[in-house]
Amino acid sequence: MFKRFRLWRENRRIKEMGFTAAQWEAAIADWPVVERYQGAERDALREMSFRFLARKSFSPGGDFELTSEMVLKVATMACVPVLHLGLDWYDAWLTMIIYEDDFVPNRPYHTEDGVVHSRGPTLSGEAWHRGPVVISWQAVLESGEHARNGQASNVVIHELAHKLDMLRDGANGAPPMHPDMRAGEWHMIFSAAWERLQEDYKYHRQLPLNDYGLTNPAEFFAVCSETFFEAPETMKEHMPEVYRLMCQFYRQQPVLIAIPGM
Repeated sequence: MFKRFRLWRENRRIKEMGFTAAQWEAAIADWPVVERYQGAERDALREMSFRFLARKSFSPGGDFELTSEMVLKVATMACVPVLHLGLDWYDAWLTMIIYEDDFVPNRPYHTEDGVVHSRGPTLSGEAWHRGPVVISWQAVLESGEHARNGQASNVVIHELAHKLDMLRDGANGAPPMHPDMRAGEWHMIFSAAWERLQEDYKYHRQLPLNDYGLTNPAEFFAVCSETFFEAPETMKEHMPEVYRLMCQFYRQQPVLIAIPGM
């Protein structure tokens, strides 16, 4: 009963918003990742993006003015990771706040030395536990395979990966496992990759992903998620076991499998 009512309410909201397929296509035209989705899968992504907008509340940060193109693009980026998982994976939160540029959270900040500062560092995005997702529109514009120092970046996917991670024991780099996945294997493979990349970073070797991912396990999963969708070939080449597990978790294979003879 509740599901039918929710669907009816969402469909009414989608009709009220009045977004068209042409508007959606125009909003995402400059994001190469969506070219991976064609036919019925592309239609499903568009439909999920509209439904995401019907379920979530978008608020501007400060005096920033949001446009239809902005929210359509952000919604699509948010839906790509859960396209084959389902929008219900985002049910634990409601609000997305978008600032024009990087922002400074207005709350106390604890540094590693134990000192408490009245305000934290400048951020391009953050995901609150049981709270909103906050992002910078400028960071959204900087999404891409080689966006940050030649490495993949997508602030929307990054912060939404944190939200998925938080569904199981908080943000610790281990999101809920599907029945055909083993938590022990996830821990072993991600830990081994983490340690190897820490060693590479120590000796100034080139990394296949942004070194911010080495901050802690939660950031490692979020940065791996960015790389998986924005630069999957790089991840598959340099982190094949992590790539395999990400395919299993997200239920997607962003690197096309070559068919012999074709």
